[in-house]
Amino acid sequence: MPFGKYKGWLLIDLPETYLCWFSRKGFPDGSLGSMLKSVYEIKLNGLEELLAPIRKTF
Repeated sequence: MPFGKYKGWLLIDLPETYLCWFSRKGFPDGSLGSMLKSVYEIKLNGLEELLAPIRKTF
């Protein structure tokens, strides 16, 4: 995450409540917003394990 309280966190590690807040208020424009929307959907559907191999590389 490039800004805010969770600056420096991997997007997949953001709390679901934070992603829900973005969902209600609006995701940022551009690629960051697209990635946050994707992470929100992944977490919403309980699919975090799909990203486990990526998390291991970081």
